[in-house]
Amino acid sequence: MSLNLNRSDRRLLLGAGFVFVLLVAGALVFGSGEQGQAEYPSTYSSASGGAKAAYLLLADMGYKVQRWERSLSDLPPAAAKTLILAEPDEAPTREERDRLRAFISEGGHVIASGMFAGTFLPENESVPDILSGMTWKKASSLSPSQITRASPEIVLAPRAYWRSVSTAYPLYGDGDHTLVVKYFFGRGEVLWWASATPLTNAGLKEHGNLEFFLACLGDQKNEILWDEYIHGYRQTLAASIAHSPVKWLFLQLVLLAVAVVATFSRRSGPICMPMGEVRLSPIEFVQTLGGLYERAGTASVVVDICYRRFRYWLTRRLGVAGNTPAEQLASLVGDRWGFTSDHFTTTMQQCESASYDPFLPAPVALHLLQELDGYVAQLKLFQRIR
Repeated sequence: MSLNLNRSDRRLLLGAGFVFVLLVAGALVFGSGEQGQAEYPSTYSSASGGAKAAYLLLADMGYKVQRWERSLSDLPPAAAKTLILAEPDEAPTREERDRLRAFISEGGHVIASGMFAGTFLPENESVPDILSGMTWKKASSLSPSQITRASPEIVLAPRAYWRSVSTAYPLYGDGDHTLVVKYFFGRGEVLWWASATPLTNAGLKEHGNLEFFLACLGDQKNEILWDEYIHGYRQTLAASIAHSPVKWLFLQLVLLAVAVVATFSRRSGPICMPMGEVRLSPIEFVQTLGGLYERAGTASVVVDICYRRFRYWLTRRLGVAGNTPAEQLASLVGDRWGFTSDHFTTTMQQCESASYDPFLPAPVALHLLQELDGYVAQLKLFQRIR
């Protein structure tokens, strides 16, 4: 099917396409390099907040290190294995937490760092502290251990702290809070850091951080599992895309395609004549208003409105005051227009009484309105209204 575009539409389409190409090219040029890398401690990231340098360093030093891109519920047996959880940004599932608990109890070694890393651990006394993580601080050793002997002082940007009332063994602190702790669980061991700064590309160069990181790993014969599943990396491409911002790009493209199809179909569809004015609109309004009064149960209000309108036009035609009693109005109508009806006065009196009756039945109200409407027709009361 060919597109019949006039000159202005063709110019608009070409201009929008040219701007789109410029935006894509600019994003590729200015978004490349380290500025486009992720700022979380991933072994794939070479940005300052990434951990690619630490991962390559361990591989060059002979450590048996590998990326773990599967769920924690699929962890292998814990014998001679160290698991690194660097800055997880989402809470674990019940199955993952139970498997990690069993992994540690069986003799596994876990290094967990970050504000939410405590939610993965069997014992958690960490408290988030976002403001402190905006600046790097020096943390000094608090207790003698093999780790503090290797590095008496480290540098990190603490995003949390460990409660001092905990039974965990404190290793480092800044004078106010405990920033690195160690505790045993079953046959395993847990190391908690306030942040992953010591193993990041920028933090690894700070004084004492490299020695601290290597001392925390312990025996070089242990196999190191660096968890990348918590950073959104999966074994399949489709699963990785589903846990990355790329899916929002596809969603935007789908929305753009839907907008293009809808616009073209609207402009290329059959021409429909505009609908004319519906003559039943006033009747629909009356029905809607009547339904509103019916649901509200205010039949007396309807009678009061109609009766006040009836009295207004009656007194106006007679040229008398608006507060003239009903009996006097009936007498004036008989004298001037020769209209005699014994029930006329009674109907007006019943309308006046019904206006103040909140429990007026709907059939009674309908009967009174029908009688008023009959008197309006007999007296030709509204014949001058346009």
